[in-house]
Amino acid sequence: MKNKILALLFVSFFTTVHAQQDLYHLLVGTYTNKCESKGIYNYKFDVNSGNSLLHGTTVNIQNPSYLALSSDNKHLYAVNEAGATSTVTSFSYDGKAGKMIVLNKQATKGADPCHIITDDKNVITANYSGGNITVFFKNADGSLTDAKQVVQLSGSGPNKERQEASHMHMVAFSPDQKYVLAVDLGTDKVYVYSYNADASKDILTFKSSVSVKPGGGPRHLTFDKDGKYVYVLNELDGGLLTYSFAKGELTLVEDTSVMASDYKGDFGSAAIALSPDGKFLYATNRAGANTISIFKVLKNGKLEFKEAVSTLGGGPRSFVIDPTGNLLLVANQSSNEVVVFRRDKSTGGLTDTEKRISVCQPVYLLFEKRL
Repeated sequence: MKNKILALLFVSFFTTVHAQQDLYHLLVGTYTNKCESKGIYNYKFDVNSGNSLLHGTTVNIQNPSYLALSSDNKHLYAVNEAGATSTVTSFSYDGKAGKMIVLNKQATKGADPCHIITDDKNVITANYSGGNITVFFKNADGSLTDAKQVVQLSGSGPNKERQEASHMHMVAFSPDQKYVLAVDLGTDKVYVYSYNADASKDILTFKSSVSVKPGGGPRHLTFDKDGKYVYVLNELDGGLLTYSFAKGELTLVEDTSVMASDYKGDFGSAAIALSPDGKFLYATNRAGANTISIFKVLKNGKLEFKEAVSTLGGGPRSFVIDPTGNLLLVANQSSNEVVVFRRDKSTGGLTDTEKRISVCQPVYLLFEKRL
């Protein structure tokens, strides 16, 4: 009898440990101005089954569309898109408790911030309507100082409706943290800045830039894990560009498309990311297509188109691959739903798990990292 009890206790312990290993915290940033939303949502998410459980929310946070977590998972940062009164909010963060408590807010000094990154020293936002980049220092408690640097861009592009001025759409650290890359949809440029994390004022200093095809409208980019290649996704023409990256300089390797060569529809490309093993690249296209395209990454950094899969919803604004690489989640903004796909690690292919997360206007998905 004693042996049976011990065996049952062991099975119970193993099952509990295994279940805990499968659980991650998933954060969802949203828009709050079109339907009922609490702002930021924290879910317990099982990366094996695709099941999710709401674990916490913020209260009365305006349009926290894009998010960034500190490296120790103790602080969360969110942009608040609100035109000329836009801000960035800092939170103390406790994923296990599901708590996100506001520390402070600071003006972005650029309208409609639409992307945010952080390291141990600073928080940086890309401000779409303001056409600029803002750098904030972090205080010891994780709160933010007033803006310490604002980098203003200027110019325009041939698309008079979307490129009448500079529109900064993304900022990203290089893997070695020596550079910050910034994507300007309005002027068809990708900028490279030397990153001086400890500087008192000139944290970002211009290093170089490249131009994409006129009217392309670069939106987002991603690095390979070694920092050797950069992949840039154009929103307006669906261009998918591969650059080699060395010493702060971008050199074009390949210019292809997010869709197959026979695609005749419109483009509204949005998000781009590599699988954790770096073998596959994924990119979304909205504009009625509502697809996510799958590419095999070749040894020379070039891409081989595999297929475009329906995101099973409208307006795939962003997506995330879970840390194990098992699942890919798509934030379908206009259909108010996160769709969960199972990912074949050998082929890159996606299949519907039939698991969904219903949430108002999901924009950005972020998994808390295991420490």
